[in-house]
Amino acid sequence: MSTIKNYIEELKWRGMLQDIMPGTEELLNKGMTTGYIGFDPTADSLGVGNLVQIMSLLHFQRCGHKPIALVGGATGMVGDPSGKSAERNLLDENTLNHNLHCQKAQLEKFLDFSGANAAVIVNNYDWFKHITFLDFIRDIGKHLSVNYMMAKDSVKSRLETGMSFTEFSYQLVQGYDFYYLWKNHQVMLQMGGSDQWGNIVTGTELIRRKEGGEAFALTTPLIKKADGTKFGKTEGGNVWLDAKRTSPYKFYQFWLNAADADIATYIRIFSIKSKEEVETLEAEHLTAPHLRLLQKTLADEITIRVHSHDALLQAKAASEALFGNLMDGLLKLHEDTFAEVVASIPQFELEQKIIDAGVGIMDLLATHATISKSKGDAKRAIEQGGVSINKTKITDVNLIINRAHIVKDHYILIQNGKKNYFAFKLIAE
Repeated sequence: MSTIKNYIEELKWRGMLQDIMPGTEELLNKGMTTGYIGFDPTADSLGVGNLVQIMSLLHFQRCGHKPIALVGGATGMVGDPSGKSAERNLLDENTLNHNLHCQKAQLEKFLDFSGANAAVIVNNYDWFKHITFLDFIRDIGKHLSVNYMMAKDSVKSRLETGMSFTEFSYQLVQGYDFYYLWKNHQVMLQMGGSDQWGNIVTGTELIRRKEGGEAFALTTPLIKKADGTKFGKTEGGNVWLDAKRTSPYKFYQFWLNAADADIATYIRIFSIKSKEEVETLEAEHLTAPHLRLLQKTLADEITIRVHSHDALLQAKAASEALFGNLMDGLLKLHEDTFAEVVASIPQFELEQKIIDAGVGIMDLLATHATISKSKGDAKRAIEQGGVSINKTKITDVNLIINRAHIVKDHYILIQNGKKNYFAFKLIAE
């Protein structure tokens, strides 16, 4: 593992530093520091939105510091109000434990659990399960006033719509996490997204008021895409790290399809390449943006880390099969992968009885789909050599499409021009 001397400088050039408590950089420069980030176990997989914090821990460890990932078995039972407009559903213990187990396995792909600064994963349920309600409000609650807690943005933003005592108490619970780790694991620093600043400094305040101790905090900015939409979401929903939720092919495509306006941000945050390597890639990318060097570089790196090198090769094979010239590559894909590839292009449904009876190619393009504006438009495209069926160029404007043209039992693939791909999917009457 390479060593980077200054963690704050590393965060700065990567665009990953939002807020920092005075004295934090001085603390880190003194030597190995133990710091932590909490992860919310509301799902059995982390998403790419969590990757910013995972990378924060990874860069932290690469700087020679000791990272702790806290999975919130206890806080997951309460619910963090930060950034939420309404109360969320609370999870039962069995569901939480399943989610925690799955998330731990994903975190272990990023962090090094050996060596002097070996990473550690902790579950805050391990210490909260022994604390009674009366003990908590007597020993912890008395140190922070209601006025202090009401001043937090996560609370003020919910005053009109309402907030339960359960969510109101969340900052105390997270604050106690910091206190417990400070007291028992020598944790001096808590990190997180900028929406967590209020919860994090509640922990530093609790440490100061309860023990007269000192602890520190820093946050990373929340990522938004250049078009204003939320990072980590697509039209199909969240992009997950679990292959069962988001296939390696779709995961790879998410990064490959990143806009040029976003990729310069992404490569700095999600790659472990050095500043010099990234700047060299950025300069090369600018000379030929259409080659998408940054997108391809990051898509390769992050897919290998989250899934595997073999998964990357399969994802690339699927991508190249669709946009390449040979049908063999597509036909060799697994059924599920083939369906995902086809789902990434515009689809039209076609009843089986139509294909059984046979349908003219011009009717297929212009009547049963909007691939061509009219039959005349379809005819011109065919005559000019611009139309392919299942990767085979069509020259006969009177061609009848029938069951012989179906691939993978359900599909007919159409290419109209160099970059326009479509699919027909057969459905029962």
